[in-house]
Amino acid sequence: MQKLLLLFILNHCMTNCWADATFSSENNTLNIPYLRYQDNFYTIDFSFLPPDKLQLSNAALQPTQLENNAIVPLYEDLSLHLSNLTYLDKQYAADLKFVGDNIFQIHNITEAPNALPGRKIFRTQHFSGSGICKQCHTDLQDEEGNDVSIVPAWEATMMANATRDPFWQAKVRSELNRTPSLQETINNTCSRCHAPMANEEARKQGDNIQTIFDQGLLNANNPYHNLAKEGVSCSLCHQISPNGNFGTEAGFSGNFAVETFPTSTERLIYGPYENVLTRPMQNFANFTPTYSKHISSSELCASCHDLSTPYTDENGNILSDGSDEFPEQMPYSEWLHSDYPQTKSCQQCHMQPANGVIIASQPDSLRTVRENFSQHGFLGSNKLMLSILQDYRKELGAPDADYSTSIANAQGLLASAAQLSISSANLQNNTLNFNLAINSTTGHKLPSGYPSRRIILHVTVRDADGNIAFESGKVNSDGSVVALDSDQDPTKFEPHYQLIDSPEKVQVYETIMHDHQGNITYTLLRAKSYLKDNRIPPNGYDKNTAPEKIQVKGLAKTDDNFIGGADLIEYKIDNLTADQYTIKAELIYQTLGYNFAQNLFTDQSTEVARFKQMFNASTLKLTTIKSITFDINKILRK
Repeated sequence: MQKLLLLFILNHCMTNCWADATFSSENNTLNIPYLRYQDNFYTIDFSFLPPDKLQLSNAALQPTQLENNAIVPLYEDLSLHLSNLTYLDKQYAADLKFVGDNIFQIHNITEAPNALPGRKIFRTQHFSGSGICKQCHTDLQDEEGNDVSIVPAWEATMMANATRDPFWQAKVRSELNRTPSLQETINNTCSRCHAPMANEEARKQGDNIQTIFDQGLLNANNPYHNLAKEGVSCSLCHQISPNGNFGTEAGFSGNFAVETFPTSTERLIYGPYENVLTRPMQNFANFTPTYSKHISSSELCASCHDLSTPYTDENGNILSDGSDEFPEQMPYSEWLHSDYPQTKSCQQCHMQPANGVIIASQPDSLRTVRENFSQHGFLGSNKLMLSILQDYRKELGAPDADYSTSIANAQGLLASAAQLSISSANLQNNTLNFNLAINSTTGHKLPSGYPSRRIILHVTVRDADGNIAFESGKVNSDGSVVALDSDQDPTKFEPHYQLIDSPEKVQVYETIMHDHQGNITYTLLRAKSYLKDNRIPPNGYDKNTAPEKIQVKGLAKTDDNFIGGADLIEYKIDNLTADQYTIKAELIYQTLGYNFAQNLFTDQSTEVARFKQMFNASTLKLTTIKSITFDINKILRK
């Protein structure tokens, strides 16, 4: 009977099985406490037959699902691989080969000091948890010996933590509180790109739109909770179909498609390499790996990173008709209207390349070396949120991941985003004149993405004794900027400048949203367009031909020195009587501007209060992108 049960499971399970194995030296038995077949769960026991065999001794039905740490892969020849076998408090990996009569032979047993940590592993009809991918796509190295493991790098990114992000949670709660009549719209729109697997699985199962809070996706009892907590995960991005509306405006704003297949192993999961072995992944993860060039295209990123949202009046009535929605973020369209499509894709900047990579550590027979491998660190600029995830990982339920590396990579990306230079400088009649040029080296607007982001140009002039003679754009420790209109009065904003001749003038590159009546708003659902958008466009951007959704707004539109890839600001500083001065110019980036934050903090909710505490405690409210210093005695005097 036991033999029949085992053979039945082995012949039909086809990697719907996973387990954490423990070997007991007291009774010489190997236990797999959690083995799943269809909707049933089993405990499996083997007796050790020296020197190198195991015999099935028990297979019992489990009444409930158990937590698990590792998957037991099942291959065509019914062999098993244990990647996390515990023996005397140590971790081992081993292969078990089925030789008949309920007996397995042990092969390739090795100590595994870096065994996988316990995490939630799951499968649904359409998706798998990243823990399944992690079993094979860890312990990867490039030709220089650098660790390029996929899942560990991803775990420390904003992609993996898209639903854990406390700013996102606070902002979603704020939007729900400010427009309660549109709860379905808000929950659907915000979960579509931050909890895409949960949103898509619920759609395919015919469930109602899932709420995010209360009994919704963030609740551990919600049936889609595990999918939601994965954020933007492996089996979402790699299953986005290249068919239908892919790469068109109709396919943006989260309107990606994930196909449904008759059986789990027929599910296509797309990758950038041709001539791949399909059987290991079919057996292990129930996906068929398939080459498709779209997985390396910028259009894949545009599925969520060109995002338009509806706008409403103050009573929550939707005023947009679908063709005139608010361009919440448009990095892809900005990139498309530049010189970069001829030179670099999104992935080439945000997924660092590596060469000489064997992209899976299992099975051992996989030895194909791949070039131009895209690392999954997903470089971005959000040092603020990465540091909060690191500092509050237990409270936020964030993975125990290497956030320090992600933060350092974000700093490196920011440092490469722009250059500063001085031209036409002179000191005459106690007046200092100079032009400060900013040259963007970024493939989209600088800054880009969510409207809370801004860059401040901070300029100081000091005399030989270090005394400040002039300062514009000083950022305080709370994130506010001295003399910046929007930080002093929420009904105002700082205009774009061509000439700065007073400390009261601050050049800040940002967006300012307005509602249907033309008033400043910080509520996303009220935003119809922008009163100001002077974020520096990428090289090749043309103000005269740019589509409306990525147009420059405000005074920068008529500034002839504000062009694709650059801005030039004239400084004129009077009453400088000394002979020597030192000028320092800094580009300072903020993920969350003080004006945006203070508007959010007027809301009364648990999520907002929690994020306010985290934000106020953070020391990363600003990041210096670039800094230059030069002495006036090196500048031509007349």
